[in-house]
Amino acid sequence: MTNNLHPLGQSILDRAEALARFSDMEGGLTCAFLTPAHRSAQALLAQWMEAAGMQVRTDAIGNVIGRYAADAAAGGDARVLMTGSHFDTVRNGGRYDGRLGILLPIAVVGALHAAGIRLPYHLDVVGFAEEEGLRFKTSFLASSVLAGRFDPALLARTDADGVTMREALAASGLPGNGELAALQAAAVDPAALLGFVEVHIEQGPVLLDKGLALGVVTQIAGSSRFQVRVEGQASHAGTTPMGMRRDAAAGAAEMILLVEARCSAAPTLVGTVGQLQIPDGSSNVIPAACTFSMDIRAGEDGIREAAIADIVAGIQQIAARRGLSAHVDRVRPVQNAPCARWLMDQFGAVLRKRGLPAFELPSGAGHDAMMMQRITDVAMLFVRCGNGGISHNPLETITAEDAQLAAEVFVDFLRHFQPQG
Repeated sequence: MTNNLHPLGQSILDRAEALARFSDMEGGLTCAFLTPAHRSAQALLAQWMEAAGMQVRTDAIGNVIGRYAADAAAGGDARVLMTGSHFDTVRNGGRYDGRLGILLPIAVVGALHAAGIRLPYHLDVVGFAEEEGLRFKTSFLASSVLAGRFDPALLARTDADGVTMREALAASGLPGNGELAALQAAAVDPAALLGFVEVHIEQGPVLLDKGLALGVVTQIAGSSRFQVRVEGQASHAGTTPMGMRRDAAAGAAEMILLVEARCSAAPTLVGTVGQLQIPDGSSNVIPAACTFSMDIRAGEDGIREAAIADIVAGIQQIAARRGLSAHVDRVRPVQNAPCARWLMDQFGAVLRKRGLPAFELPSGAGHDAMMMQRITDVAMLFVRCGNGGISHNPLETITAEDAQLAAEVFVDFLRHFQPQG
């Protein structure tokens, strides 16, 4: 079987290249939820799943789900092992983040199907329609639907053009036309699941620095996101003395440095300000308002929450000292998600059988597995990044050799998988 897998590594990279041709922007890869590029990527994934021997359906939120049916001997009561990742991207992102976790299982299923090999359980490969939150500013949208955790209030959320999520879904041609009942009906039955496993590029430099192609994830760091609006007073840039200014941008700058300083205080803690705007700003006017995002993460929920408390208090202190007001709006946090030891051990056993280290590491990035962990046990297999481990960037890369090895390990995992209990 391994020999039959030989071309898979390069084919996975070739398909990532083909999928990246569908983009919302020229000269880069941006694929936001339910744009024409997104719908084209969705259709191509469905086509590849069908060609690999899967039964394919698209649900009410746009997830593409391919089922590689169990061996007939398993009978009608066969349960489901689920795998997959997301196919949307950040703005001007990379071609492997998320998508590797769809393309690799499709390639593996195609090889199993060609060899006439069926598994004693159903294998569902999911292309999650939205994880990054680029269009409607809500992460894990598609996996929240599958996990039965969809927030109905999101249907009223608008994109940059004022289109609500409900309107976008209704115009998409997806099943259910954006009706809440259809989204709720798309939830998977947890009792039918054996677990959820996700293959993903590491999005960091640890495996690269260790000289390792693969690693087993121990836990996924929880994250909290905020939108901060700082308000001051507009006045003339040339006539207002420095000591009399209520400069919202200067206050925001001090707040951002506070985020950096506080999030440097613990090894697993990170904080990022990825968006910063001066609404209606002018070069000769002191800013009356400034808005910025905050993304704060840590491997331990307690460490993250303590940092958040300090930062929010510090923002208010800075605002008061500068004669400003600050409004901190918190997006719903995502709690730390531990991976299941029994699944991790099965990945580790496959790696050791191949003479590879069963190296374990945490994930600082969020993944669909975090949402799936609310209804079933999860595990993740990381694949080494090149270019210093850079991700969410056009320079994101992996090698065909690493993709090949990951595919072979995944086949071994599937063929020797032992359900818990």
